[in-house]
Amino acid sequence: MPFIVYVLGFGAFAQGTSEFMLSGLLPSMAGDLDVSLSEAGLLVSAFALGMVPGAPLLALATLKLPRRAALVGFQVVFVAGHAAAALVPHFGFLLVLRVVTGMAYAGFWALASVTAVSLVSADRRGKAMSVVVSGLSLSMILGVPAGTLLAQHVDWRAAFWAVAVMTALSTAAVLLALPAGHDTTAPRLGLREELRSLAVPRLWVAYATTALTVSATIAVFSYLGALLQDITGLSEGLVPLVLGLYGVGALTGLTVGGRLADRAPFGVLLTGIATVAVVATALAPAAGVPSLVVPLAVLLAAGGFATNPAVNARVFGILGETRTLGGAMNIAAFNVGIAVAPWVSGLVIDAAPGLAGIGWVGAAFALAAVASTLLDRRLTRRDRRAVPVPAGPEVRRSTTASR
Repeated sequence: MPFIVYVLGFGAFAQGTSEFMLSGLLPSMAGDLDVSLSEAGLLVSAFALGMVPGAPLLALATLKLPRRAALVGFQVVFVAGHAAAALVPHFGFLLVLRVVTGMAYAGFWALASVTAVSLVSADRRGKAMSVVVSGLSLSMILGVPAGTLLAQHVDWRAAFWAVAVMTALSTAAVLLALPAGHDTTAPRLGLREELRSLAVPRLWVAYATTALTVSATIAVFSYLGALLQDITGLSEGLVPLVLGLYGVGALTGLTVGGRLADRAPFGVLLTGIATVAVVATALAPAAGVPSLVVPLAVLLAAGGFATNPAVNARVFGILGETRTLGGAMNIAAFNVGIAVAPWVSGLVIDAAPGLAGIGWVGAAFALAAVASTLLDRRLTRRDRRAVPVPAGPEVRRSTTASR
């Protein structure tokens, strides 16, 4: 695996910490900003909403730029946004900054994923993406618990400063590891070819699967810290530990999924999504039992993140070489799921089921993801049967002789 793939994984770790650390920061942020827990949860959705249009739009805007310059530019905006959030802690301003930094993060992700898969052979794309995405898992194992500890012992602003510093370091690493210029990456196609690549029905089914699998996990994870304190009854000091264990589960699932995604994407998808559905269903009635909630949270992460390399392998397998815009659309699909899930869970939290009801939300999204995966598999098999098999030399000679 090229070294730059690991550098991009470090960038995903630095910025991914910001994407997920609010799971442990929401209670303290809600209190400090004088908003309800469900309102504070909108900060998660705002970040994702910035990523939804940001991924395809910024991928198109930087189509002709050197990838190093674009990647560095996105990271600089990300650093500035987090520094501003720490300096001006106002809820409305934070919402705007989360959208802006989400767009910058989307631009980074779109180019990072394209760069990673363009540097390896077709049968290693899932593995390359699993290396990059492993940065997100590490952000859960290390970044999210560390951010939670900073919020508990200093304040939540310190966590934002830490993200800004880590991202600055990853920016320097990209500058050193990725050569400048247009001739250092695989050839890129024009806008017309990129747009034409989207006109494949099963590609959009794959995008739907991406959004639904992410929603199934994020519906629970966004409020996991609050659930552990308010319903499970864990002490404040144990919450970072459980969030770290969640990250271990995520890394385990991602590693297994990355090894199998290129060979059996549908098997990985169905197994991972089914795991999430079962675990999320069990989590709702078991929310008040610590001995059950902790292992269920780890299993939820393992099942959910195992699907991540598989959905990427599905999308890039359909796209072929026209992967810049199509890959960015997959990033957008991820963040549709991340934006919708906390909002739906917030509605459930404010209704009768309360925090424990987020398990039912995750299970519902998971069942929908199973349906979209089965549809994708059916369409794929149909398209393969529709492709004519070219005649071999023996068949052609026989046909010529008969004439």
